[in-house]
Amino acid sequence: MLIGVPREIKRDEYRVAMLPVGVEELTRAGHKVLIESHAGVGSGIPDGEYAAEGAQIVSSAKDIYASADLIVKVKEPLAQEFSLIRAGQTIFTYFHFAADHELTEAMLKSGATCLAYETLRDAQGRLPLLTPMSEVAGRMSIQEGAKYLERPQLGRGILLAGVPGVAPAHIAILGGGVVGANAAKIAAGFQADIALLDINMDRLRYLDDIMPPSVNVLYSDRHTIRDQLRLADLVIGAVLIPGAKAPRLITRQDLKLMKPGSVIIDVAIDQGGCVETSRPTTHSDPTYLEEGVLHYCVTNMPGAVGRTSTFALCNVTLPWVMQLAKYGVEPAIRQSPPLASAANIVRGRVTNQAVADTFGVKYESAI
Repeated sequence: MLIGVPREIKRDEYRVAMLPVGVEELTRAGHKVLIESHAGVGSGIPDGEYAAEGAQIVSSAKDIYASADLIVKVKEPLAQEFSLIRAGQTIFTYFHFAADHELTEAMLKSGATCLAYETLRDAQGRLPLLTPMSEVAGRMSIQEGAKYLERPQLGRGILLAGVPGVAPAHIAILGGGVVGANAAKIAAGFQADIALLDINMDRLRYLDDIMPPSVNVLYSDRHTIRDQLRLADLVIGAVLIPGAKAPRLITRQDLKLMKPGSVIIDVAIDQGGCVETSRPTTHSDPTYLEEGVLHYCVTNMPGAVGRTSTFALCNVTLPWVMQLAKYGVEPAIRQSPPLASAANIVRGRVTNQAVADTFGVKYESAI
């Protein structure tokens, strides 16, 4: 198979979809790999390291899309890439279709097969290709929250840890999944006061067992959320419904309960955000004020720590790329339930139930 890795063009995106070891494994198996020049620079990987493992370095994304059977990316195609995608081609990347109608329509019209990292489920029902980036985003959310609570950043002027005689910051984390759990662990390291909310009682019991004493696990309902907004200096939005738009847990009216200068980090923004007032931002211009509350809604948080994120992502994606290359895309989808679950669009058909429900279109099986 001919596999292409274009350079990511989303603003402030420094990840790359393949490591040199991935090129080595694929070329040893008889496949050909095209890497766009400078694709790995943001992650500290020069072209020469790819070439040394057998990759062909290509000068433009247009050449990659024109010839590759399988395109491996990190982020969803942008508008300027839509016309490059061919019928019958396969794109393997993060798509987050439910949050982007224009992207969904473009991919349906392209006739390509779209395999989404974020919906691939393994035999245990886990999301192995989403997990490492959720770990990064969860840990980053506290790092970014600490920064934006500083007064020069328009925050309240709060130190997460407090000092002797002064209380630490109160952090409310909405969602006890991978993002929320990682955020809570890092926040506990800062010695903050933390409330971790979820609706799954089994998950709450598990989190209660493993979390440090400064993390209080609470059942999430409207009253509890509003109570936490009154207390919070920092709110982390960490909810996820795989493939679907994130539920709106905080309304504009709710923001009036919060203290002026408090901060919301909406990690769910890739799936539309869990706060009514959230809108996508970039690392270059990450925040804005609404109702006196500072919002941070960067859609590619892990992209800022490109080297860490690239290695974490490629560690888990390469085995699936190898499987697609070995058997061919459609046979691999037919014989592998995880790859079938990753198939969101196949040759003009919506093959993910959550995406179909979001846009009111017909769902068809990928198999």
